[in-house]
Amino acid sequence: MLGIQIKFTSKIEEFVAHDGFKMSYGKQALGNEFFIQNTDILLEHGFGELEIKVQPWGNTVCFFPVSENSDLPFDIFAASFYLLTRYEEYLPHVKDEAGRFPVSESLAYKESFLKTPVVDLWAQNFKKVLRDKFPEMEFKNAQFQVESIFAVAQGFVFNNKGIIRSVVGWGNDLMKLHFHRFFDRVKSWMKIKKDPFDVFDDLVSLIKKHSISAIFMFKVSDFTLYDRNINYNRIPYRSNIKYVSDYAKIGLLLGHYSSQTLKVLKTEKFRLENIIHYPLENVLNARYDLGIPEHFNTLAELEFDNDYSMGYPDDLGFRAGTSFSYLFYDINLEITSPLKIHPYIFNSNVGKKYGSEELKKEIAKIHERVKEVDGTFRAIFKNEDFSEYYNNKRYYSLLKQIHEIE
Repeated sequence: MLGIQIKFTSKIEEFVAHDGFKMSYGKQALGNEFFIQNTDILLEHGFGELEIKVQPWGNTVCFFPVSENSDLPFDIFAASFYLLTRYEEYLPHVKDEAGRFPVSESLAYKESFLKTPVVDLWAQNFKKVLRDKFPEMEFKNAQFQVESIFAVAQGFVFNNKGIIRSVVGWGNDLMKLHFHRFFDRVKSWMKIKKDPFDVFDDLVSLIKKHSISAIFMFKVSDFTLYDRNINYNRIPYRSNIKYVSDYAKIGLLLGHYSSQTLKVLKTEKFRLENIIHYPLENVLNARYDLGIPEHFNTLAELEFDNDYSMGYPDDLGFRAGTSFSYLFYDINLEITSPLKIHPYIFNSNVGKKYGSEELKKEIAKIHERVKEVDGTFRAIFKNEDFSEYYNNKRYYSLLKQIHEIE
């Protein structure tokens, strides 16, 4: 994160003889070097229950404290490792109704630092301490960025669904006295009105006008009880995918079963690659069930480069304690995966939890914190958020707020 070129050695003689900047990580200092006292966490195999005591450190909090002999008051590497690897998700925990690790079980939520990028702040504070010790040391300067991900679970709400599904939908509208939807459905069929979920022209116009960094995640799964999209072979749907790919990156939004079954995931990946005609790099788990570590290992096996599922779909904040991208590490196998994790901070699902003004204020505060550490503010929206059925004014306003556009 700091862009420091490093070399490791376990030979004391080589370390002592070195004339340049040097740091030791162990139980005691070897000389007058920069010294961080370690805990045993990074030396262990596998994982186990840990006693964690959170305490203040400058403008943030920290844990895994060490003695006063250390140049930092805690084991910054072990604490970062704990959050970035999602160590706590390997341990036994209560799952939510969807079988996921709930935000309420996380250390960050319990200790009230969920909405603070603690790992990023640790890096910034570490940088200041290092600069005091080594004034001539050079660091890489990161740049604040904003990126929006648009999850397309249903490309159309009325059109291109086949006769049986359309007639059933028409009947449901009448039975439930949803006359507005009924007439919208008819107008969409007659091409008098655009399908409410087909908002791609408007989003692309915004992207082009303001040079927004965006990724569209499309679902191409088979129709099931959980996946209600139209057939991926429908020409209007394929046309929208190709159209969007000219202005934004494309990724795969996993279907219900592809997040659980390798064969289904492989099939969906092949389908989308067949549409866009280039290797697929990006993926988003629509169920937000990370299934650590097996699911991430499966993505790496299928040669996905980037996953955008690291966050909580039902609350704002930093699931891994950072806004920066990083390579996934499997604690079980003790290997670094080639899969890069891109954490998100905001998911439009939280709109159900927060009032409009409260949500704007919370986003503004977190946005400022990310800007202070030169991180990346990632947000996940759904295409339906921008339809007339889902308070599109609210979500357009949030999208513009996050990207700082008028």
